[in-house]
Amino acid sequence: MMRKTYRAKNVTASGPYSHAVEVDNFLFLSGQTAMNGETVENLQGNIAEQTKKCFTNLSEVLEVADLTFDDVAKVNVYLTDMNNFTAMNEVYKTYFHEPFPARTCVAVLALPLGAEVEIEMIAKRKA
Repeated sequence: MMRKTYRAKNVTASGPYSHAVEVDNFLFLSGQTAMNGETVENLQGNIAEQTKKCFTNLSEVLEVADLTFDDVAKVNVYLTDMNNFTAMNEVYKTYFHEPFPARTCVAVLALPLGAEVEIEMIAKRKA
C-alpha cells in the first residue's frame, strides 16, 4: 500500500502521528483540537472558539494536501460534554453546505491536552 503523509506548518502533533495520510485518493485527517495550534490559547469552557480552532487546524492540513472542505466526505466529532453539542454545531455548519458530509458525534470521557472537542475528517481527491 502506497501512502503519502502531510504536515501543516502551523499545526502541532501531540503524539507520533501524521496530520494526514493519503491512500488511494482518500485523505485521512488526524483529529485536531484547539490545543494543536502552534500558538495555544486557553479556550477552556468556550466550545465555539475551540471548534473554530479545530477547523482552522484542519483547514491548514487540507490546504497542504490541495483539498478543501468541499472534498470532505466524513467527519467525526468528539465532545467531552454533550451539552456543548448545540454550540459546536453552530460553528460546524459554517464550514459545510449541502450536500453535507456524513458525520458522527460522540461524547468521550476526556481528550488529549485538556481539549473539550476534537474533530477528524476523511476527504477524497477528485480522480
